[in-house]
Amino acid sequence: MAFRFNFCIDENESNEPEAHDKMCFPKCKQDSIEKSKQTPDTAADPSPRLRTEKHQEEMLSKTKFCFKAAKEHSIPEDLDKVLENKVMETVSGLYYIKMSVVEMMCLDGADREGIVSKSVSSHSDLIPGVYEGGLKIWEGTFDLIDYFSEAKIQFTNKTVLDLGCGAGLLGIVALRGKAEKVHFQDYNSTVIDEITLPNAVANCTNKGSRMGSGDNRTTSKPPSKRPRNAECLPDVLTKCRFFSGEWSEVSRLLLSSNKPFSKYDIILTSETIYNPDYYSALHDTLAQLLDKNGRVYLASKAHYFGVGGGIYLFEKFIEERNVFRTSIVKTIDKGLQRCIMEMAFKDSS
Repeated sequence: MAFRFNFCIDENESNEPEAHDKMCFPKCKQDSIEKSKQTPDTAADPSPRLRTEKHQEEMLSKTKFCFKAAKEHSIPEDLDKVLENKVMETVSGLYYIKMSVVEMMCLDGADREGIVSKSVSSHSDLIPGVYEGGLKIWEGTFDLIDYFSEAKIQFTNKTVLDLGCGAGLLGIVALRGKAEKVHFQDYNSTVIDEITLPNAVANCTNKGSRMGSGDNRTTSKPPSKRPRNAECLPDVLTKCRFFSGEWSEVSRLLLSSNKPFSKYDIILTSETIYNPDYYSALHDTLAQLLDKNGRVYLASKAHYFGVGGGIYLFEKFIEERNVFRTSIVKTIDKGLQRCIMEMAFKDSS
């Protein structure tokens, strides 16, 4: 069966009800992370909105971090609608939705969470407990994609989780690498519905493109033909599940669900350790969801200025918990120093 999509490629640049239940605790997330996470990559927003230091401090004294309830997002039966009116860009052979177009659509009413309007009105790319940055593609994503090629990471027949997925490019690379299952998680349901899921659908239809290697910083020339024939889509998308909500809530949903669930062979996560307040929740989620012989691949800045987090602080935290062993497998010194960390259980093979 063939599917026809109403979307276009930008040639100039290469149903479930919403879950609103929240459990709030007096933790807050410093959105000055925007400075540290800012990236000049073509795929990223070139002009993120930044707060002043004073404004950040005021926000910290007023906000609470909310553990948003988890929700699984079903894949629409009408795949035409998933990519309807979307504008596509490509990077290293991967399709992704043009973020500025999504933001405009959200301002016109597509955003039930209101994260775009709140982001615009507060002049911030991150709002504690409200919007966790999933509308941007941060440079750690490209660092990990590079590393997959360099280290020849194998996804064949693996179960994979893209944790804090945003655009979902890491999970899509795993999907193209013949992973058995790929699950995507982001804090915001709007990100899953308007970005992650459409990106997955768009890449599933592009059967001819493959994972790029080495040129992930530039937007590649779009293919001459739009993907039309999607007869492989049903098989590929049955490998995928999509979740929104806070990490511990998603973990609870997966482990308590009556749907079959096996722990993940590989967990991928990028730029998620900027705030030390989140380390315990992230550590526990990884410990609960990773298979006993599984691996975590994590991309991070060496240090996130203004927030206090970073790869070495997280490494120390992991050592103190004495559950995982860690290894810094790659260091990137271009711009702000960045690292790739591999994690595994101490008693794993």
